[in-house]
Amino acid sequence: MTSHYFAQSRSVVTRRGAQNAAHKPGTSLKSKLTIKPEKDDLVSSSAAVKLEEEEAKISGNALKPETDAPTLSSHSRRRRQLKVEYDKDGSMPRLKTEHWEPPRWKTQLENIRAMRSGRDAPVDNMGADKCHDADAPAHVKRFQVLVSLMLSSQTKDQVTSAAMQKLRAHGCTVENILATNDETLGQLIYPVGFWRNKVKYLKLTSAMLQKEFGGDIPDSVEGLVRLPGVGPKMAHLAMDIAWDQVSGIGVDTHVHRISNRLGWLKKPTKTPEETRKSLEEWLPRELWSEINWLLVGFGQQVCLPVSPLCSVCLNQHDCPSAHKTSPVRRPKVGSPRSQSPTSPFKTKAEPEPAGKYGGRTRAKKEPSPAPLSPAPQRRRPKRQK
Repeated sequence: MTSHYFAQSRSVVTRRGAQNAAHKPGTSLKSKLTIKPEKDDLVSSSAAVKLEEEEAKISGNALKPETDAPTLSSHSRRRRQLKVEYDKDGSMPRLKTEHWEPPRWKTQLENIRAMRSGRDAPVDNMGADKCHDADAPAHVKRFQVLVSLMLSSQTKDQVTSAAMQKLRAHGCTVENILATNDETLGQLIYPVGFWRNKVKYLKLTSAMLQKEFGGDIPDSVEGLVRLPGVGPKMAHLAMDIAWDQVSGIGVDTHVHRISNRLGWLKKPTKTPEETRKSLEEWLPRELWSEINWLLVGFGQQVCLPVSPLCSVCLNQHDCPSAHKTSPVRRPKVGSPRSQSPTSPFKTKAEPEPAGKYGGRTRAKKEPSPAPLSPAPQRRRPKRQK
């Protein structure tokens, strides 16, 4: 079959011979793909233009054509990198944080010092620094300081001091604590708060001290808080009393309460540890050791947990919490809350505010004696006739 149709097809698919007029030696693959029959030259030329435009867009070397060609997706485009430069000359000023401190705190502190000048609070005579044996070796004294601090948690100083006296008479050393059974140790420290738990803590702490520290106590806060039953407050106080090193403020319930009442914190706190961190932000370091002794005794005598005695406090006009829950009456003479007769701290009596009694002193009414009832009369028995 020699039809013109098959002859034309062979001219296209053959590898050698004369093919198409548009086929030239050395042409690129692109030109081969774009070659069409001669009658479609106009269509093939437009397709070649579109292909070149697509290649120009990908390479980024050609300008955007005027024809409505489909745009490439945003993922195929390269993002432009920004160069960040830093000023090396330090011309930019740094932001300075303002040092916050409570107003009139120095005046309040001096007033507390004046009220505590008598040194007649329970902490002055029965605190942790008074419960150790002064004649004992150094490592034994440090251990006794730690034991007194562990017993003082949730316990009044009077009870802690009595328990330490019994322990010292028994032998308050690491070896003796480990050799004492739990029942005997509980009888020695009773009635301190949570005495059963403290018996367990004393045994565990003594065993840890003997094994890791040779019978002595750690000389760092990190080492002290690892001991069973020892918290941050005890650790800082032990560093101050036993090692004579100020590592932080010992914040107990008194320091926590009074600091919030005086407004010594940037914002109110809920736990003693929060109070410690807030106080250490602004209070000078040279006052960290003194502040615990001052506020604890002040809280035991004047700024009581319930019904504080604001009427006898020198800070009653500078304290934001004054006279909110305090009674007007003074403590009785001779009570633990009253000042000793030798104390130089004296306060003036406040006149009663004008009101129902016109500012005059209200006279205390004495109870009238109850009327005596007449003696019952005995009836005479009737005589029998």
